[in-house]
Amino acid sequence: MLYSAKVMDHFMNPRNAGVMEDADGIGEVGSAKCGDIMKIYLKIDGDIISDVSFETFGCGSAIASSSMATEMIKGQLLSRAMALTNQAVAEALDGLPANKLHCSVLAEQAVKAAIQDYYDKNQIPYDPADFAKPEEIQDGE
Repeated sequence: MLYSAKVMDHFMNPRNAGVMEDADGIGEVGSAKCGDIMKIYLKIDGDIISDVSFETFGCGSAIASSSMATEMIKGQLLSRAMALTNQAVAEALDGLPANKLHCSVLAEQAVKAAIQDYYDKNQIPYDPADFAKPEEIQDGE
């Protein structure tokens, strides 16, 4: 089977889908290669993500990755959400096909972009290296 039961479940029954009008942080990322676009909305209470939602235009793996990522960070400290990795998202979905792993990377990047947006809006200092995309890091080596 190409997709795990968890991928199919999160695709067919996405958690936390929809626009959040009063979001404290919004992160939008996309991939020109595959055409997927993810938007993550965060509601922050203190240092805790009290609510999260997403909008994703893309394939089933992109929708499932967005759904799983929101489930994994909801109720978590911002620092814990910052530690979310694409590998953790893919593992939580019981794996993704190799040609769909980039969907979990987009989910990680969208979460980080939303946190960065929240920090920017509230003038909270941070290390820009914490938000560097993997290809930006490789370019600097």
